[in-house]
Amino acid sequence: MITEIAQIDVKPGSEKDFEAAVAKAKAAFGRSKGFHGFELHKSIEKPQRYRLMVKWATLENHTVDFRGSENFTEWRGLVGQYFASPPEVEHTETVLTT
Repeated sequence: MITEIAQIDVKPGSEKDFEAAVAKAKAAFGRSKGFHGFELHKSIEKPQRYRLMVKWATLENHTVDFRGSENFTEWRGLVGQYFASPPEVEHTETVLTT
């Protein structure tokens, strides 16, 4: 299992609209190959900063299957207008859990 972590900074004042748009995008993720769920976290110290944590079966399910799909186009169409800058994305794998 791979976790995609996207740090997303949104335009000031657009936080609630961004959160609503991410909620609408659940369906686009749900139709995607290898998708296993996501969480959206909002920073307390920096309220315009979010971290989207998406679980994928494989790295390619995100980087190839999702990014090359209409589901990605739908996602970006819903949320892209709120971005203050391009998201920073990295991928992790769990090496220890409690």
